[in-house]
Amino acid sequence: MSAPAPTTSSYSATAIPAFCEGVLHFGDASPRFAALSEPAIAEGASAIAEVDEAAVYQTRLIADALRYTTLQLCASKESGHPGGFASSADAIAALIMLGHKNIVTEVGHHAPGFYSSLFLDGSLEAMGIGTMTQMQERFREREGLLGHLSGAIPGLLAPAGPLGQGQHFAMAGAYLNRDTLFPCTIGDGGLGEPYVLSAMKHFHTSYPDVTNFLPVLVWNGFSQEHHSMVSLMDNAQMTAYWQVHGFERVILIDAKDFDDADQPEAYADSTLFSDEARDAFTRAVIEGMQEAAESAMSGTLTTVIVKQLKGAGVHARGAKSHNLYPGDKPEQPAIAEALEHGALAPEAWELVRTLMARAGGGPAGCVAVTESERVLPEVGELPTQAFEPGGKAVPSTAMAQMVAALGERDPLFVVTNADGNEASAMKVINERLKIRHPTVDPIYNQAPSGQVYEPLSEDACAGFAAGIALFGGRSLWLSYESFAINGWPIVQTVAQAMAELRRRTPAMVSMFTAGALEQGRNGWTHQRPEIENYLGGQMRNGNSYLLYPSDANMIQAAYGWATSQWNKCISIVASKSALPVYTTPEQAERAIDEGAVALYESSAGAGSLVVFAVTGDMVLLPVFEAKDALEAAGHRVRVVAVANPRRLFRAEDVAWAQSAEADGRFMEDSDFAALFDEDALVGVSGGGTAALEPVLLRSRAAGRDLVGWQRGETTASPGEIMAFNGLTGEALAGRARRLVG
Repeated sequence: MSAPAPTTSSYSATAIPAFCEGVLHFGDASPRFAALSEPAIAEGASAIAEVDEAAVYQTRLIADALRYTTLQLCASKESGHPGGFASSADAIAALIMLGHKNIVTEVGHHAPGFYSSLFLDGSLEAMGIGTMTQMQERFREREGLLGHLSGAIPGLLAPAGPLGQGQHFAMAGAYLNRDTLFPCTIGDGGLGEPYVLSAMKHFHTSYPDVTNFLPVLVWNGFSQEHHSMVSLMDNAQMTAYWQVHGFERVILIDAKDFDDADQPEAYADSTLFSDEARDAFTRAVIEGMQEAAESAMSGTLTTVIVKQLKGAGVHARGAKSHNLYPGDKPEQPAIAEALEHGALAPEAWELVRTLMARAGGGPAGCVAVTESERVLPEVGELPTQAFEPGGKAVPSTAMAQMVAALGERDPLFVVTNADGNEASAMKVINERLKIRHPTVDPIYNQAPSGQVYEPLSEDACAGFAAGIALFGGRSLWLSYESFAINGWPIVQTVAQAMAELRRRTPAMVSMFTAGALEQGRNGWTHQRPEIENYLGGQMRNGNSYLLYPSDANMIQAAYGWATSQWNKCISIVASKSALPVYTTPEQAERAIDEGAVALYESSAGAGSLVVFAVTGDMVLLPVFEAKDALEAAGHRVRVVAVANPRRLFRAEDVAWAQSAEADGRFMEDSDFAALFDEDALVGVSGGGTAALEPVLLRSRAAGRDLVGWQRGETTASPGEIMAFNGLTGEALAGRARRLVG
């Protein structure tokens, strides 16, 4: 990148702080600087002692530094998003001066602003980023500062990409760390997502004592390419909007109330105010944040709304400030003018560094709660029941006993569920851990202290469970497979973040019951196993696992394995019906650990050997019917449960080496061949077939076929829905016969 020379005519190179190497423009020190330059956060302190003139002036300096750094950083790559964060810079500066460093966001587009904050407080030095030049070189580059927040950057608590997710991380952090405030910035573009406020409403109803999270609405009037959907609300309407969602204290600071620059819009830019008006606005933001923090930490559900025009202090205003495009270089006139207008003197940069490094007790990369591994209660080996092969048992119920025991041993363990554990044959979880509800009712297993969190939103279920896991706690998301897609995107986000973390955190575990084959009477609304293809596709990421236990013994092995893993995303798919038991506990553990196990093999016969590679449990019923038909025709059959298909890939198929807590275990070629390389291979799934990809990739069987779910329909029985999808014993036997002639 070729950049213009820095404007340093009035300063010698030795006067410029080393971390400012690469800063393009410097201004002159304000006449007020000499009188107000003693750091408002004293040495050894972590926050300002009072909101005096020095604190207000220095908060302005931090806000200006954040805006400047954010804009130059984006311009250095002619891409990135400066406008949204620019309107939140005063709020972030106030939180920092008040000593709060555990800040998350719902807005991935604010990433360059968060990187600027972490650069200015010294956190990024852990990445080898010590100067502005180095930060620009690493911005939006591999192994650097990616375009949206990842959670892997020192001092960042959580990722941010899809809108509507940040509040889950703030609530999870607050739940696990009751003595720490977790501010969460929310854009008014993202506020249009309906589950942002509803998620917080349900959380507060369930956990009324956990109020140490602080939503900070950045109400700037615009979304990415247009006005925000809440831009026409007035202040009273916006206040009422939050109050109706349970917020008892709503603190709104409107920049327009301080505007002395005669700006015509309802949303004002505070950087255009006079010094006196800017001081007044900044003081109001600090005092509002201070009041909000004290309120939130003392048990009152509180929010802060900072109303200020999008793009305040940068190169453009409104949605036009959102993104930079090719050609938007630092020397582009509008950008250069904004940088020159916002430039700080070298001594001001030095003061900003001092303040930000002291705030909160040190750089965020050292003091954020996610920068150390959380100490967990010892839970030991979970109790299991050994079911006899040849009998019948309900897989989901077998797992439920283990879940209940884990919750009894770890009081902060949370089970989230939207559609009911009892409906998934997991009632024992509710009986022993209780549904968290303000109404005490033993008939429905409800109690205010329960560990089962049941909002009727898969997004809220997935978000809270994923947030707890990312922040170092234990959780479990239970869902009907057909509805899981409504919550899966945040789990995918967390899975990627876990792959990048520099610390161990418990695996994000989910379990999906009521597969399509069990839901005949409910019809296609409850028959959406295509999500298995989504989950299966993630297995190549390196830390994502899709487990298909074939019976009640194997689901216990699956959950026991999952609870012992770190930095992984693990999903278990199983039925809630009483089904045959095929494995011993020892076989079940081997299947999960190694990837697959033979459930059956013909003991006699001279005909061709057909291998059925099967993901699932109920679908084994027609497979064994096909086995009977083929054996009657003189063929031999082996039925293999593909239990942990991630283990069946080749090592080069999966990005495992780039994952935290890297897991490079894959089935050896010889073991794979002994299971799958015969005369014919038929892959069978009662849902999506993506999980069988590694089997078909590696198999050298002479003939191969793949049978799986096609589409839903209303039927009277599982057998009928399987027949509708071609999953009958007769059909599977026919497929095998064609392969062997």
